[in-house]
Amino acid sequence: MSQHTQTTLTGRFQGSDRGFGFFLPEGETQDLFIPPRQTMGAWDGDRVEAVSAGEDPRRPGSPTARVVTILERANPTVTGVVRKLDRGLWLEPDNRRLPGPIKLSGKARVKNGTRAAVAVSHYGSATTPALGSLERVFGPAEDLPSAVEAILYREGIERQFPQEVLTQAAQAPQSVPANALEGRLDLREETIITIDGASSKDLDDAISLKRAGEGWRLGVHIADVSAYVPAGSPLDTEALKRGTSVYFADQVVPMLPVELSNGICSLNQGVDRLTLSCLMTLDGHGAVKDYTIAPSVIRSTERMTYGDCNALLSGEDPALAERYRNILPMLRDMAGLAQVLEKARRRRGALDLESRESYILCDADGIPVDVVTRTPGVSEGLIESFMLIANETVAAHLGRAGLPGVYRIHEKPTAEKTEALRTMLSPLGIQLRQGDSFELQKVLDTVKDTPQAPAVSMMVLRSLMKARYAPEDLGHFGLGAKHYCHFTSPIRRYPDLMVHRVLHSQWERGGAKALAGACAQAADQSSRRELSAQSAERDIEKLYFARFMADHIGETFPALVSGVTRQGLFATLPSGVEGFLPLECLPGGRYQYDEDHLTLTGPGASYTFGSPLEVVCTLADPATGRIELSLAGAPAASAKAQPRQSRAKAHGGKPLGKGKPARKKGKPAMHVPRRRKG
Repeated sequence: MSQHTQTTLTGRFQGSDRGFGFFLPEGETQDLFIPPRQTMGAWDGDRVEAVSAGEDPRRPGSPTARVVTILERANPTVTGVVRKLDRGLWLEPDNRRLPGPIKLSGKARVKNGTRAAVAVSHYGSATTPALGSLERVFGPAEDLPSAVEAILYREGIERQFPQEVLTQAAQAPQSVPANALEGRLDLREETIITIDGASSKDLDDAISLKRAGEGWRLGVHIADVSAYVPAGSPLDTEALKRGTSVYFADQVVPMLPVELSNGICSLNQGVDRLTLSCLMTLDGHGAVKDYTIAPSVIRSTERMTYGDCNALLSGEDPALAERYRNILPMLRDMAGLAQVLEKARRRRGALDLESRESYILCDADGIPVDVVTRTPGVSEGLIESFMLIANETVAAHLGRAGLPGVYRIHEKPTAEKTEALRTMLSPLGIQLRQGDSFELQKVLDTVKDTPQAPAVSMMVLRSLMKARYAPEDLGHFGLGAKHYCHFTSPIRRYPDLMVHRVLHSQWERGGAKALAGACAQAADQSSRRELSAQSAERDIEKLYFARFMADHIGETFPALVSGVTRQGLFATLPSGVEGFLPLECLPGGRYQYDEDHLTLTGPGASYTFGSPLEVVCTLADPATGRIELSLAGAPAASAKAQPRQSRAKAHGGKPLGKGKPARKKGKPAMHVPRRRKG
């Protein structure tokens, strides 16, 4: 949008805690600065109309805008902390980008310092405050559980299922009756195994493998959840509403009640289970030459864990090898096929992004006692490869058969995103010539096994478009796949359940094309709920990280710069914990922020993505998730942050705590692994 034109554009308003904001036009990547008093009372996330307001006098060449119309409010409810001021109650919003405080109307009975949610009735003006009525109370603001519940509430994630859903789930059979096997492929005599995390209870995928000449016959067997969740039933309506299961720390908010997810739909060892099987014949290069997709029944031979499989494949445990001698040859063949499939994906342009993940270990009271990183092993890789090839095969089948579907699509990065990545990489001495996946992989390979690898991987990831669900098969850029859908996790993802329903309609000749509207609805709803789940998981993870770091205030850690702003640096520790290093904690002098290259340059020092640091944790507030850092040997964090530090101490934080807190006897550490299969 050129300066001085009065073209009205529609987009989103992004607020700040300093009165100004930014306008993000729909379909564009460049945001526009909105000065104070030009926001027209818009709140963070509101959909607005804006026009150009000339050039920012403080940043020559940077255009500004002003809001002219607020089209849609994004914050009908707001969570925060209730404060008593001037004999009235006010809500201080958790989201610092929202204006506040919000005055509570009516006779609200709630204590000062309580975390709560209010329904906004008036968004305020230049002369009147925003008003809201008390909607839900979560508990004391300083408690970690109340902060977690507030985030779930904000994202519309309900722990409890409606009674009619629970009633229907309770009526699900506990075993598979003989009449349910009619018309199904009977695979109960086949050697079929599950491989999952040791703590997993919802086992929705199983695998089998046989040699077939120079190639393989791979079976991917997925729990037939659709057999127990009829379309339009209370279970189905609630599953669509949720869209996905939500995983964080030691907890899960499931898409389906445990009677199904951990019971009749879980492919437990030694019992009959209804499945949908994708049986693929692959050649020596990993190409699918033939396939069969059919309703089936299986009886899992072994319930394997990733840890045991990795130990078996490494040959490090003879006793374990003897225990599983019946499946060890098949496991070795599986590892070999997984390597072939990975090489095939790389040849066609699939990206191999940094795959380390941080896991929060909690004691039995839900208190984080450690944060560890783990790189997936061979068994995790082979499961991922097998789920990917099954998803691709099913997606291609839907298109070939002219069936509707819910596809997982990932579009090519825009030219603007590619240019932004090129600019960010240049300070690291890395050249990006073009934005195709092969060139992006060259960048990743350049920094592989270097300290900068996690930061560069994150930069590449941020340059990509967000994957989403759609009723059209548009391919998957990151996987280099022409056809892709989600088929392999119907217990925890609604799109997979919808794909199963389409396949059943084809087999039963029940008019699969009539499901086109339901597929479109499922794609839209699932995309939105996935974003909410990701937002909740990310923000709750910050709370747990902060609670863990509250026991490590004053300790020194190596770190890498993972974000650069005008106000300071974000830095990530080896554990994956990220904290903020305010500008005033950098060596004295004036710093110049380069928005294009994302660098901060001052007297004798320049910081950009991947810059190594030695930092001290100076603040960790479990109530907000805020972690602040300072450079080792530099002044501590700003004085205005100190009240939050004292609040962190109230959570058990030790200002100069050394080492990890001792675990209580009988309180084992636990975690719920993030679900990444296919």
